[in-house]
Amino acid sequence: MEFESIEKIHQGKFITRYDIHYKTVSGKPKTYEMISRNPDITGLKDMLEKKPHAVVMIMHDCTGQKLLLCKEYRMAVGESIYNFPAGLIDPGETYEEAAARELREETGLSLMRIDEVWKPSYSAVGFSNERNVVVLGVAGGEIRPSDSELEEIQAQWFDKKQIREILKDERLSARTQTYCALWSRV
Repeated sequence: MEFESIEKIHQGKFITRYDIHYKTVSGKPKTYEMISRNPDITGLKDMLEKKPHAVVMIMHDCTGQKLLLCKEYRMAVGESIYNFPAGLIDPGETYEEAAARELREETGLSLMRIDEVWKPSYSAVGFSNERNVVVLGVAGGEIRPSDSELEEIQAQWFDKKQIREILKDERLSARTQTYCALWSRV
């Protein structure tokens, strides 16, 4: 594929919709729809921005025997799914600060420590250039409901046996499903 141009189609409050124009290997034109957190993409360089937009927290309890999941109503799919706590990185905020803030806002828990940070990855590479940084660590404290009435989130600790049951019976985001499947079998 050869990039030709990008055209802004619609500016929303949080995302922008673009048409990307390519030329295939055989020279045929191709238009691809994309959404982005960046409202100002004018070329390929802007599409390839490296700064992560959001943070995902994979949190274990202090024993390492339980994993924190959130069951959250997701409007785009019209149902509640299991996911890791996650959220946008605010302007001027580091991913560590965003992780601590989002974890507290969504679950009431405190970020005790970060043990590992994964290289930023794409959240939905089929239609978006949104990038996430994943932090693995330990959370502690008492779970409380989300402090936002705009989110319906129920956080809970699960052991490996419970995770295997969730994998059989419930809907999960792809990244959560993958990590849970691997972690619950170790």
